[in-house]
Amino acid sequence: MSCSLNKIVDVISPDGGNKFVFSFEPGGISQNIASFYLEVGKEKVLLPSSIEIDMKEDLLKKSLKIIGTESISYDKTWINTFGERREIPDKYNEIKILLENDQLRMNLICRAYNEGIAFAYEIPKQDGMDSVTITGEKITFNFTSDHYAWSAPRAQAQYSRVPLSQIVYGCERPLVIEIDTNLVIALAEAKLVDYARMKFNPDTIRNYNVITYLESPVNKSLPFRSPWRVVMIGNDPGDLLEKNYLLLNLNDPCEIDDLSWIMPGKVLREVTLTTEGARAAIDFTSAHNMQYIEFDAGWYGPENNDLSDAREVNLDPARSKGPLDMKEVINYGNSKNIRILLYVNRRALEKQLDTLLPIYKKWGIAGIKFGFVQVGTQEVTRWLHESIQKTAAFQMVADVHDEYRPTGFSRTYPNFLTMEGIRGDEESPSNSHTLITMFTRMLAGQGDNTICYYNDRVDKKMGSHASQLAKAVCIFSPLQFFYWYDKAAPALVKNDGLWGSTNYIGDEPELEFFDYVPTVWDETKVLYAKIGECGVIARKKGDEWFIGGINGEHALTLDLNFSFLDPDKEYSAKIYSDDPAVNTRTHVRIDSSTINRKTIYPASLAPNNGIAMHIKPVN
Repeated sequence: MSCSLNKIVDVISPDGGNKFVFSFEPGGISQNIASFYLEVGKEKVLLPSSIEIDMKEDLLKKSLKIIGTESISYDKTWINTFGERREIPDKYNEIKILLENDQLRMNLICRAYNEGIAFAYEIPKQDGMDSVTITGEKITFNFTSDHYAWSAPRAQAQYSRVPLSQIVYGCERPLVIEIDTNLVIALAEAKLVDYARMKFNPDTIRNYNVITYLESPVNKSLPFRSPWRVVMIGNDPGDLLEKNYLLLNLNDPCEIDDLSWIMPGKVLREVTLTTEGARAAIDFTSAHNMQYIEFDAGWYGPENNDLSDAREVNLDPARSKGPLDMKEVINYGNSKNIRILLYVNRRALEKQLDTLLPIYKKWGIAGIKFGFVQVGTQEVTRWLHESIQKTAAFQMVADVHDEYRPTGFSRTYPNFLTMEGIRGDEESPSNSHTLITMFTRMLAGQGDNTICYYNDRVDKKMGSHASQLAKAVCIFSPLQFFYWYDKAAPALVKNDGLWGSTNYIGDEPELEFFDYVPTVWDETKVLYAKIGECGVIARKKGDEWFIGGINGEHALTLDLNFSFLDPDKEYSAKIYSDDPAVNTRTHVRIDSSTINRKTIYPASLAPNNGIAMHIKPVN
């Protein structure tokens, strides 16, 4: 790290690979806090770029000057029992740049990690000032050329690969940018808790720029620190995904002392909203190593009706003819060690959350799935994260749905097990789009993909059943929903016109993969990663490995290398692949093989197919 009190400050990552340089020009323009550039290795990735902030109080009318710096180096490891890897390295160099004019003291915090760089600004306590209003934040990232980027206008929208000059207005985070064949970055946000969301716009004047904006003004009491603005850095899309713990590292450590009640696991949605259907769902989940059933929309009335009262069961007649005895279902679930989750639309949660939590605790409910939450402004962002803290106080897990995307808050409150903000199986994504999701959206953290299996959309639109199995590994979610549109038993299939065309879960032998697969991991390795084309991910739990591979529109053969296995062990591998000759509803073939770390397995994948593996040491 180095500093000249009137001009230049830099911070370099511990491995020396990433150099982040800030420049403060004396007498600079108002609101222009600083300019910066980024070097990765010997390559300048960002040309001089700028940070501009507007405040209602006009506190930045006069330029800020550096009055000093504070530097630290940090090197620790923390344990994440709810993540994609158990041991998380947290190593960085940091410099805090102390700034002031005659109205305001302000600090700029800059961190350089081996995995990327991050910066935030803070306003400390100071005489004569209790709060500030930030009316705008404009960070201009100035690139060297019109690189290709993966652009999406909303969290659940389709992605497109376009030049930076053609990204959509309101482009979602993280924004993955292909610098060259050996360097991929992502612009992201971390620790968005009580602030307005940041998104991206193209620059219509200088085409190589990406410009940020806030979705609402921000009012903050002093002292405060902004969310982190992040540049994630990887050699390729797989390397970037393996290092996505960077966003977790930029959040506060866990605030929950006793984590024993937080149970990750697999969930079956109970679509009949009846006692009979719930008992069948509990029987199925108990027999198939699942941990939860979830009552979805309709159990307390029409979810979009402000008069619907989530304090009691009152079935929406458009969803179910009932009956549903919640107490009987909860007691039956307890007898089988199956927990109950309840869907509640944000309309009821915003009015009733403080009333609902003690009621649900008394009932024995394990968690809440938040529906159609609002996103973007500071007000709705604060409400959401305060709600997660409240659920933790009542020892309930949370799953937040619709446009919310994670920025790492689940490190601080790990009861926040999963969230949507993903173009999941409800949208019938093709394999190609899932392969975009894997290396763009999943950089942000867990995603509730709601995996389908028997619904006819799998065959007609989405790919194959082996690729559906693979999603259980490829799309990380500590709370993983399987069989999204399927009922638990054939006897419950009724032509009652409710819930559309609903299939039943069969007894195909490959379902054992869903039975065995965990939802949290000790280690993660990306074996192949080509955005939109192919992806293979290996994840370890205990001494077992699970592999998921998904293929896009072109047939290919991938040589799977098992060099990550222990050198002194033999392993048995069960291999699940697509084969039209297999005479089942799903046409999944199961092979067995003995492998070791020297084995090379040629995986031949037809277009839009997949492969899944379960690997165990041989006793």
